[in-house]
Amino acid sequence: MGFSCGFLGLPNVGKSTLFNALSAAGAEVEGYPFCTTEAQIGTVKVPDEKLDGLAKLLPEKEKVYTQIEFYDLAGLVEGAHHGEGLGNQFLSEIRGVDALIHVVRCFKNSDVPFEEGNSSPKENIETIKSELLLKDLETVEKRLSSLDREEDQLKEMYQELKEDLEAGIPIRDHEFTPYEREDLKSISPLTGKPVLYVANVGENPPEECLKTVESYAREDETEDLVINGEIESEVRELDLSEDEQAEYLQEWGLEESALDRLVRTGYELLNLVTFYTTDGPEVRAWTIPEGSTALEAAGKIHSDFADNFIYAEVVSIDELLSHGDMEGAREDGLLNRRGEDYEIKDGDVVHFVSSR
Repeated sequence: MGFSCGFLGLPNVGKSTLFNALSAAGAEVEGYPFCTTEAQIGTVKVPDEKLDGLAKLLPEKEKVYTQIEFYDLAGLVEGAHHGEGLGNQFLSEIRGVDALIHVVRCFKNSDVPFEEGNSSPKENIETIKSELLLKDLETVEKRLSSLDREEDQLKEMYQELKEDLEAGIPIRDHEFTPYEREDLKSISPLTGKPVLYVANVGENPPEECLKTVESYAREDETEDLVINGEIESEVRELDLSEDEQAEYLQEWGLEESALDRLVRTGYELLNLVTFYTTDGPEVRAWTIPEGSTALEAAGKIHSDFADNFIYAEVVSIDELLSHGDMEGAREDGLLNRRGEDYEIKDGDVVHFVSSR
């Protein structure tokens, strides 16, 4: 698995349309609030030209892409943190994802009404941000009240988080010690997750809306994407070849698909890298956090590889593809022997040698 993302936003901002465009999962799309009442989950392979190239060197092996999970969740409304609408259900379902995709409506459609009181992009964004902050405040207060007297370090941290949440400061803006970060996992704070803003547009989107989304993304020190969910959905529904999809998108002035853009941005937000293996019957892509060691990468594949690690043979995939032959690359000394502390680089092809 690469990573998981949860779509969040008010009702009728186009979350399910975008979800279908990215995952082809067929979630129901209707022009009324709470059409989505339970989380829809779609899994898609991460497009990877380097894996495609590696598979051509070893055509007898099965090609296995890393994957992304998308969660399409019920629309959030004001008061969701204490159960309004489908709030409690929504917020519990979103806790397990790695990143949040905040969808903002930047299209005009009289058949799809705005959520009452949230017709402007600013109100749209502020409502969602407020509900996440309030839910985290409630969670932090519960954790704070449960701590024993001797847990002074954690009490100090949670008290600071409480005060900052009350001031509108998300948890992701904080620095934590490993001990504190481990305890935070027990509450899985919503505002501790990276967030990506997506302006869901139609033809001739309002410039003011796009500028508002961009402004909030800058304020949160994150990224924003402009995606026409309707066009992307059409591409999926037409069942076109990759070349035909690219041609169709270019007619709309798009150089790459929403999925490609979201994958690239998601990897940057989450600081992820991809490495590759060619052992056994597969050529396979793996996703790990940037800075992971060879030992940690071995454990990603199987705990036995980590427990019995001896060394790793590593070659850059670009160098390997230029050479054109795996065995020849080994014979020519392109594979470097690395120890367990070696930091895996994006694009490394790795063969793990273990005692078993």
